[in-house]
Amino acid sequence: MNYPVVIIGGGLAGLISGIELARGGIRVLLIERKSYPYHKVCGEYVSNEVLPYLKSLGLDPAALGAARISNFRFTSPKGSVLDTKLDLGGFGVSRYILDQALYRLALKAGVDFRLNTTVTKVDWLEEHFEINTADGGTYTSEIAIGAYGKRARLDRQLGRGFMEKESPYVGIKYHIRGDFPRNVIALHNFKNGYCGMSAIEDDKQCLCYLTERTNLRQAGSIPEMERNILSKNPHLEAIFSNAEFLYAKPEVINEISFAPKNCIENHLLMVGDSAGLITPLCGNGMAMAIRAGNMVAHEVKLYFQQHRSRSELEGTYRKSWQREFASRLLVGRAVQKVFGREVLSELALGFFRLAPPLLNVVIKGTHGKLMRLE
Repeated sequence: MNYPVVIIGGGLAGLISGIELARGGIRVLLIERKSYPYHKVCGEYVSNEVLPYLKSLGLDPAALGAARISNFRFTSPKGSVLDTKLDLGGFGVSRYILDQALYRLALKAGVDFRLNTTVTKVDWLEEHFEINTADGGTYTSEIAIGAYGKRARLDRQLGRGFMEKESPYVGIKYHIRGDFPRNVIALHNFKNGYCGMSAIEDDKQCLCYLTERTNLRQAGSIPEMERNILSKNPHLEAIFSNAEFLYAKPEVINEISFAPKNCIENHLLMVGDSAGLITPLCGNGMAMAIRAGNMVAHEVKLYFQQHRSRSELEGTYRKSWQREFASRLLVGRAVQKVFGREVLSELALGFFRLAPPLLNVVIKGTHGKLMRLE
């Protein structure tokens, strides 16, 4: 079956690009390996930089029960605390709720979906793509967009360099309830990792942490790691001791890569985490994925509407991507080196306590300005 555009992956970037393209009159197929709604490992905090844009699509996070977040808390492994205001602020909403709402908007816009379907191979064949799926399906398209996440078997088939190295990280997420502030996003450091926590809908909190595999191997299990490593931070010890955990078992992801990636691979336009949009400070990857989905859709619409060449499409997309995200990723990767380092995080906390304006500079460095509405 032939489509002008096929999107591989139905997370935030994939759904946003699908909505924009379908509303622009372009026939789109989106292939997603799961079915909506579903939970996924994610910090579930979204910067307000994308709030006006989401409302322009017809999605108001407040109607989904999203929590409004205005403050940021940073704690060291020993429990030292630094609090500050967030410039733009943000909101907290689960991917379970948000992705489902965007999926409904995409269906209404006319996006075709193949759910519970895994893409196994993408080939570039003389000005078009051939896309194969695990259920024996074959699809061809003029444009293909990769929005399938942080690390996948498809990356290996595409020969992406970062797949040569094993990922040293594991990510774990819970939804919890307890007596916690609704307006604060917190980053709690522990040895070789950090834990983000912020409010979402229904008086719940998202607790999501990233750690090196060495911690898990040393502890032997996730519960033991949480008791003997994470809980050495007294703030995390209080959370794990007193909160009501709402999952029978946590959501876990084993393949997380912070390596630099290309936003175009063999003519495949990459968006979201497929293009490297991960930054640890304030869990801002969700806003970045939303911006990326809008950006790639804008460039693809111009490609069809103005009959641009493929080289023009790829050149303008690459420039737009670099202009929007390169500096943010640079700051995010630099900041990440502090997280999970017992001495460095303590020093950083002390430094920013003495010079709070510099902390705001760092936070702004991982956030964008309000999205312009077309």
